[in-house]
Amino acid sequence: MKIVAADIGGTNTKICMCDELGNIEQFKEYATESNKGGPHVIQRLLDKIGEYDDFDVIAISTAGQVNSEEGYIVFANENIPMYTGMKIRDIVANQFNKPVKVENDVNSAALGETYFGAAQSFNDFLCLTFGTGIGGAIVINRQLYKGANGVAAEFGHIFTHSLSETMDGGRKSFYETYASTTALVKMATEIDPACVNGKVIFEKLSHGDKELERILHSWVDEVSAGLASCIHIFNPAAIIVGGGVMEQDHLVQLVEARTKELIMPSFSNVKILKASLGNKAGVLGAASLYL
Repeated sequence: MKIVAADIGGTNTKICMCDELGNIEQFKEYATESNKGGPHVIQRLLDKIGEYDDFDVIAISTAGQVNSEEGYIVFANENIPMYTGMKIRDIVANQFNKPVKVENDVNSAALGETYFGAAQSFNDFLCLTFGTGIGGAIVINRQLYKGANGVAAEFGHIFTHSLSETMDGGRKSFYETYASTTALVKMATEIDPACVNGKVIFEKLSHGDKELERILHSWVDEVSAGLASCIHIFNPAAIIVGGGVMEQDHLVQLVEARTKELIMPSFSNVKILKASLGNKAGVLGAASLYL
């Protein structure tokens, strides 16, 4: 089976031709131009799919809450304006007259890791990605758990800090407010304005910046507190952590060590592992929808 698989992110979109065994050909990456809105994003996708010849089906991974049964966006934040309600499956299927499947990006990444990556040996695991916010996926018996409305695993919106009337109706108490990469960058720039992204932060850390090291450990505490709660609720065999900052092996080791200090001893066999598929996790996970 020849699959055109795409992964729509807030910044970049990945697209390729592949098969159901995960063999990738003609991999491309282009700017999503998400600030121009959902209709523009999908039109660009249609144009890019049109550059491929002789394929059987289409698989799409995308940011936002997705109704995968009907292939539309239930909710998307301001990163992609006018995206909520977009009937992606119908739009793409009508253009190419091919079967189309659509799934949330973190769910797709979890499926990619299930079949082709770090989670191949686990039946029950969680997947969390740390970036602008925090995305999540729950895999039970090697199947996605989506909840009653199909939008389960909004781990970024669990509450890890006490509520306050002065804190935006409670939203600033969310896990991702304190443990996303955005949060780490905000903490770091308060002591060094040059720390505009994770790459700069870890470059400075490699040169022994003690103040940044203190910031990092404070952030790791926030990450680990949320993971500990997830572990106590789900008792997973593993948690797969992804996102650019989690490419750092040393960071994943710090998170695992701190998390295990926070959890009950009876949960201590859980593994915390780095996602292994990098920027191809989404397209591979989308393709796996046809397994």
